[in-house]
Amino acid sequence: MDTPVPLASRLPGVGSSIFSVMTRLANEHGAINLSQGFPDFDCAPELVALVRDCFGRGQNQYAPMAGVPALRRALARTIETHYGARYDPDTEITVTAGATEALFSAITALVHSGDEVLIVEPCYDSYVPAVQLAGGVPVFVTLRYPGYAIDWDEVRRALTPKTRLFVLNSPHNPTGAVLGADDLVRLAALVDGSRVVVLADEVYEHLVFDGRRHESLARVPALAARSAVVSSFGKSFHTTGWKVGYVAAPAAISAEIQRVHQFVTFAVNTPVQVAYAEFLDRGVDFGAVTRFYQAKRDRFLALLEGSPFHPLPCRGTYFQILDYSALALGRDVDAAMRILTAHGVASIPTSAFLYASEAPPVLRFCFAKQDETLARAAERLRVVRG
Repeated sequence: MDTPVPLASRLPGVGSSIFSVMTRLANEHGAINLSQGFPDFDCAPELVALVRDCFGRGQNQYAPMAGVPALRRALARTIETHYGARYDPDTEITVTAGATEALFSAITALVHSGDEVLIVEPCYDSYVPAVQLAGGVPVFVTLRYPGYAIDWDEVRRALTPKTRLFVLNSPHNPTGAVLGADDLVRLAALVDGSRVVVLADEVYEHLVFDGRRHESLARVPALAARSAVVSSFGKSFHTTGWKVGYVAAPAAISAEIQRVHQFVTFAVNTPVQVAYAEFLDRGVDFGAVTRFYQAKRDRFLALLEGSPFHPLPCRGTYFQILDYSALALGRDVDAAMRILTAHGVASIPTSAFLYASEAPPVLRFCFAKQDETLARAAERLRVVRG
């Protein structure tokens, strides 16, 4: 239907996300979808049973704006157990409609017109639009191929008196890089005495491999005092479609985030929140989550042996970066389309995560799939030729 109303877009350069586009194309071409980051297997039957039970117990009305108290208490205990940080469940934890809403609400609450926001790229595609909508100015620090480590000297040069927010993501989507303890020391020194708030996207916190420890910003008191730490149940519990996330932050920062959150969603699905709370209270072996996804990564890499793709180190997340420079496939968007249409495997070109630098010859593949799915995808990838 046409409209006679003139419109001026707030985000004129933004179309459908690359994830939606590639999933649609995968469906149209009957391709194996290793593009969008969701499992093709179900979550724990015990968790499903809890949700069903909560529906039957009448847990069907609005939750409190900040989240069901039992869930906030369970999250506070979980965070303290893993990272030694104590957050007041009444004033310092906010349950959100997925991590993306937590990120949007935090950016909208903390960034004012003209504020600079330091973003490490490649970056998740929601960060920059949220900054732009808030009137902020994105400033980029680039993780350089193939090592994808933060250059803290570059960070130091990028920080100015106008910097209000520093958005960090570890484990990192799309590269699989993770921050180490030394990185947090460097970060703490750089922001000490500044007005910078750190927004830490830690949704893959329990997907850190090869004996490494997730270095949450909550572990360092000086950083926790100026940080909003965002996570989600979707990645760890294979429940991305339930869209429940949370953000832990000092009371003053949480209060500002909640001022926005209440007008974005107000409250999050009540029965699912209650079920998550009871699931956490029963005890969750997050180490089993780590081992499960490390085995998926190792299985995928073993299946790819003999292929023309060179895997870069994946230290966390459920994404594997594959270098296709041995193939004459051109730009990453062209390479992704060729592999999808000619070989029936959908991936994500990393140019979708970049703003200030050129994309290297790599593609992102999601290995949060059944072994049979990975085997079929690898069989097709092994025969790709330039």
